[in-house]
Amino acid sequence: MSLSRRIFLTGFSGLALCSIASMARARVTPWQSLGPFYPQKQPVDSDADLTFVDGKDGQATGQFTRLSGRVTDQSGGPIKNARVEIWQCDAFGAYHHPRDGGGLDPFFQGYGQTTTDDDGNYRFKTIKPVSYPGRAPHIHMKVIDGSRELVTQIYVRGESANKGDFLLNAIRSEQSRQSLVIAFEASMDPTEFELVARFDPVLG
Repeated sequence: MSLSRRIFLTGFSGLALCSIASMARARVTPWQSLGPFYPQKQPVDSDADLTFVDGKDGQATGQFTRLSGRVTDQSGGPIKNARVEIWQCDAFGAYHHPRDGGGLDPFFQGYGQTTTDDDGNYRFKTIKPVSYPGRAPHIHMKVIDGSRELVTQIYVRGESANKGDFLLNAIRSEQSRQSLVIAFEASMDPTEFELVARFDPVLG
């Protein structure tokens, strides 16, 4: 191989690596507001199933949804033992928080947490988010990995209210904005009646 060709290929490889690195940086999940309804203190029942509250005989109102995903770093490597938290309003548009009246559905947990496994996977059972005045349907998420922390929000693909949501549209990049918008759809298994949704947060 000639010296000039070797230099060209070496340079091309370097450009390719830079391009891949840039793409990885572009995939970092955008930050969103923590909001006023993050729990003031840890709820007694705060497991990964938000559709059932310990000690109460009933299930939450709403479309049950299995929300799952994989937490990774910028290089695509899994982040294990990360703490993942979600919180959202109930099916009636109220948060289980003192500032919002404590919620309207006594059988909806409102907040849950779990820890990623060795492959960075997490899983929750919750309800499909609903809108309330001024906001499109969304689920809040916080991911904590040592000193690293991500706070973001998850939106529903195909929801018309997304166009008017001020927080979602504050993200200037279309690609970054759309990375927070995911499908809530029927399971491929006809024996399952829960919706499925996947969100893969990337920590910078």
